[in-house]
Amino acid sequence: MADTTSSMRSATAGSGILPRWVRWVALLLLCGAYIQGGLVKLFDFPGAVAEMEHFGLTPAVPMAVATIVLELGAAALILLGRWRWLGALALAVFTVAATFMANRFWSAPPEARFMLANAFFEHLGLAGAFVLVAWEDLRRH
Repeated sequence: MADTTSSMRSATAGSGILPRWVRWVALLLLCGAYIQGGLVKLFDFPGAVAEMEHFGLTPAVPMAVATIVLELGAAALILLGRWRWLGALALAVFTVAATFMANRFWSAPPEARFMLANAFFEHLGLAGAFVLVAWEDLRRH
């Protein structure tokens, strides 16, 4: 029994169950919204500045630049596997902060609460996934 348990652990701990590319695609899917968001802000910079102003973030231009750099830079760290833990933690913190800013369901009109609450808790789950990515990366190294 010990041999079976040991071999099961080593099969699941390594890349024996699924090819490595599946893990990379999963990381790409996890980062997809941040890549898309960063690129949209980059190619529509006035829109990015307007978004910062909408949420009361000042000065808006440096905040828009910082958001673009964070979204694209952290996603690149995760996908390239260099300081993956740092990129994952950065996106986790960013996601939680943005969620409390953009999905304030508790102060929304009744007709908007359901959708905002769903978005709020979905984003908390996304942040949790980034924490797990960071944890796995730190454990490996």
